[in-house]
Amino acid sequence: MKRMTSFRTRWPRWLAAASLTGLAACATMPEQEPASRNVILFLGDGMGVSTVTAARIFEGQRQGLAGEEHALAFEHFPHVALVKTYNTDGQVPDSAGTMSAIMTGEKTRVGHIAVGPEVDNDDCPGSLAGKRQTLLEEAELRGYATGIVSTARITHATPAATYAHVPNRNWEADSMLPAPASAAGCRDIAAQLVEFEPGDGIDVILGGGRAAFRPAEAPDPEYPDTRGMRADQTNLVERWSAGAPNRRFVWNAEQLDALDPAANEQVLGLFEPSHMQFEADRARDAGGEPSLAELTRFAVERLQGRGPGYFLMIEGGRIDHAHHFTNAYRALVDTLALSDAVATAMAMTDPADTLILVTADHSHTLTISGYPKRGNPILGKVETLGGTPGLDAQGRPYTTLGYANGPSHAEPIRDLTEVDTTDPGFQQPAGVPLDVETHSGEDVAAYALGLNAEALGGVIEQNALYGVMREALFGGRKQKQKP
Repeated sequence: MKRMTSFRTRWPRWLAAASLTGLAACATMPEQEPASRNVILFLGDGMGVSTVTAARIFEGQRQGLAGEEHALAFEHFPHVALVKTYNTDGQVPDSAGTMSAIMTGEKTRVGHIAVGPEVDNDDCPGSLAGKRQTLLEEAELRGYATGIVSTARITHATPAATYAHVPNRNWEADSMLPAPASAAGCRDIAAQLVEFEPGDGIDVILGGGRAAFRPAEAPDPEYPDTRGMRADQTNLVERWSAGAPNRRFVWNAEQLDALDPAANEQVLGLFEPSHMQFEADRARDAGGEPSLAELTRFAVERLQGRGPGYFLMIEGGRIDHAHHFTNAYRALVDTLALSDAVATAMAMTDPADTLILVTADHSHTLTISGYPKRGNPILGKVETLGGTPGLDAQGRPYTTLGYANGPSHAEPIRDLTEVDTTDPGFQQPAGVPLDVETHSGEDVAAYALGLNAEALGGVIEQNALYGVMREALFGGRKQKQKP
């Protein structure tokens, strides 16, 4: 079996950069450690700088301002860095490789989750040998409380990179796991979550993706015509619930609200068969879904005061999905939902003992252009400084926001004169015709507040974020033995 051995025999610059960042973090830590050490990582999937800028303007205009002077919650953080997002084999990255870099301190390949870059694609034996411990796993081993929150499937690439190890991000359920991989001992991502071994298990798991945990014959509780995905006919929710007497499963907002946030219970909440609703559509959900801010509040309340501290990852996962469909409205609304969740966490925590880190795994091809006047509606058509409509070379109006590629490319170019481009369903024009818009490869921003936040700055490798969080979480504490 062919292996990429060069990653073991040389010292990549990105790995050296991460080590230097870790040393810098040690140098900036206060001499006296806080009694509790906590890290909340907010991950806006696909939330590049252009998305943050557009969302800032969008929210400001919703409040009656011109918009440009507004700021999202995390834009008030005092420490900011630019983050390089490439994968070891990709100039433009995917979420699996990027989140693995953040969670393990080591960059890896496109589509790989918490396994080393020496592992080939779909190489089950190689992935078993090439596992990389995640920060959440280490936190569990040290007795910390842990949590995962996502508006995507909880088995999707970003949340999966906190707890799972696979050489193919698509192995979310056993029906998606190739027979040779299963025979070689690999487990699907949903099974790895339920069978999570470090510590006493993840304390709070909230997101979408019920289908990967339910038998193929089982009807969904919210959508009776929808079935599960598990070919082995195993109900992983029941297996998870039977793993400890203090475990509770919920699938809608009412059930979540009925739980006591202070109870000594572990909670699994799966609110959709697949991804949760876009924030713009959440109010119309049949079963009732909590907002990302509500999920954040519940998770922080549940984890606070337990053990020596906690690690909590919160993903705004659907920013990315709206961008892939070149639907800027939903991408921006979900970005604002993430900002609201950050504000919730800020109000509930103390910077003296908690690091809040906000970043993105990668960017998208969204652009802001055309010389619109100050305060021009960010979702609207360009109106120039003189108050006249901005027109293209053929005399047609065009939008401020657009995408470099995607499914909304049109030939001939669509005339938008009579089109309401602020409609929630409008897809911004795209330059290159593709079935799905792609990620982009430019740097993303990271924003930090609180414990060890001063270690963040400059232009850094993505895996260096791991060192910033790890030092904030553990400081100089000695490793505890696994119970």
